[in-house]
Amino acid sequence: MFIDLLRSRRSIRKFEQRPIEKEKVDLLVEAVLRSPASRSLNPWEFVVVTDPSTLGELAKAKAHGSSFLKNAPLAIVVCADPGKCDVWVEDCSIAALIAHLAATDLGLGSCWIQIRLRDHDDKVSAEEYVKKLLGLKDTLVVEAIIAIGYSSEDKPGHPPSSLLNERVSFKG
Repeated sequence: MFIDLLRSRRSIRKFEQRPIEKEKVDLLVEAVLRSPASRSLNPWEFVVVTDPSTLGELAKAKAHGSSFLKNAPLAIVVCADPGKCDVWVEDCSIAALIAHLAATDLGLGSCWIQIRLRDHDDKVSAEEYVKKLLGLKDTLVVEAIIAIGYSSEDKPGHPPSSLLNERVSFKG
């Protein structure tokens, strides 16, 4: 059941040093391409990265919170053309979540790396760094990178007691 997938999913930052099978990569790509988007405008674009040296350079995108990417066998860089849709942030976020859930369903671990509105250093944004590294078109923006691989850490799902039930209200 879908709820079981949600109950078991965790952010994974430690990965086994083994590649992901092409069939699973293809399923991940299909999953993100099937992501819902406002008015079906599909402003997102994805860059699938498997080259270890490129992954190592992407791991330097931010001073904090991206270094673990160097040990992942796969990254999906989530980009958008803001000229196609005014809700590209939402559409890309949905696609990124689909990537996480698909990865979990395929027995893989994943973790979000925020790029939008983050700094690479005091002169360059993380987005500019990633765009230059990957040779992206000027019209694209980079929202996030999803690190994916076989987990080398065993993390149980969050317990029901960690749910913030007090943030839900019901109106009859």
